[in-house]
Order: sequence, then C-alpha cells, then structure tokens
Amino acid sequence: MKPTAHATAITPKERYLERWILFLLLAIGVLVGARVSAEPPANGATTLSSEQSTEDPEQLIATFAGGCFWCTEAVFERMEGVSDVISGYIGGHVPNPTYEQVCSKTTGHAEAIEMRYDPSKVKYEELLEVFFKTHDPTTLNQQGADKGPQYRSSVFYHDEKQREAAEKYIKKLDASGEFDRKIVTKLEKATTFYPAEEYHQDFFRKNPNYGYCRAVVVDKVRKFNRNFGGKIKEELK
Repeated sequence: MKPTAHATAITPKERYLERWILFLLLAIGVLVGARVSAEPPANGATTLSSEQSTEDPEQLIATFAGGCFWCTEAVFERMEGVSDVISGYIGGHVPNPTYEQVCSKTTGHAEAIEMRYDPSKVKYEELLEVFFKTHDPTTLNQQGADKGPQYRSSVFYHDEKQREAAEKYIKKLDASGEFDRKIVTKLEKATTFYPAEEYHQDFFRKNPNYGYCRAVVVDKVRKFNRNFGGKIKEELK
C-alpha cells in the first residue's frame, strides 16, 4: 500500500522563499516571451513596404528580378543612392527555399535582389531605368543561356505607387520601340523575401575571375558604366 503523506507545517521563511521562486519564474517567462516575439522571420526573411527599412527610416525598399542575381546585384551595388543590395528568392510558395530547390523550378521563386535606397539621391523611376537597361525584359523565363521560371523578369512592387510607376514605365518602353519585341516583365506584389545563402552575397565583387562572372556579369556591369556613368558611386569611378 502506498504510504500516506503527512501534512507538514510551512514556516514563514519557507513561504517567503516560495513567493520569491514564483516571482522569478514568472519574470523569466515574460523575458523569454518578449525575446521570441522580437525575433525576425526565419532565415532573415523580410516583407517590407517601400516606405520601410529595418536599418534606416529614410531608406526605401525596391525588389527586382532580372535573371541571375549575381548580375543584378553587381549592377545596383555600383549605383549612387543605393546603400545595400541583397540577393535572394521571392515569389514562390515554399518557405525558406535553398538554391538547389529554386533551381529545381518547383518552388515558384525568382532569383531577385532587395535593395535599400535613399530617395533624396535616387528616385524609384531611375532604378527602373537601370533595371530595364541592364537585362532583357523581352524573353520569358530566360536571360541568355539561363532558362527557367527562376530567371523571369519581374518587378516586385511594395505598394501601389511602385506598381503604377513600373506599369507606366513599361508602357513607355513598349511605345518607344527600344525593343524589337514586347516586354514580358511581370508585375508581382512583393511577398516574403528570403536572402540567399551567404556565398551568393556580393558574389561578383568577391569572385571577379569566376567563369560566369567573366563571361556574363562583367558585361552587365560595363553596360551600366557606359549608360549611367553619372550614377556610379564616387568611390567606384
């Protein structure tokens, strides 16, 4: 038979200690809860509006997809008024995708860049101008030899002002006859942006002699330099 428990009187000192232990446990629970609620989305994912920046309230956000993100990143990193460019994935249905998953063409993501820029130094329309000048917006799901939905040309707008600006610019380009074919760039509402693996970040700057960089990326950079010499950051001239 189970032994019967006998009641034991609790001294005032023991009651005091019990209260302090309870207080400490509650305090720890509050601190842990606050830390969890303050943590960023998994894998550093972001869903910022064009009027937000986690680093500087004066910085705005723009997100473009124009083929391999090594190319797009290398171009915009040189542009005056752009403070930061991150390569990553957007527009898909699989959370926290890896590069291999995106390359499988099954996640729906595009290789893209998310940039922070100073609107007092560069306007969104100027970013659009550079974007459309440094990639081919007339080839569906393709940039040169890179083929697949992950290489699609897309403007991921963060608000109606960006959508309207991009739509207006595309109509202007189509009417200008600058391209022999109709522009197929998609306008997609910005969803969660997942930063790519670390080795993809600043790839051209860190690996200028890599085969793809010498064959493809450098031509994009040179095109930017030729057409937008006045927009190059002073330290890169």
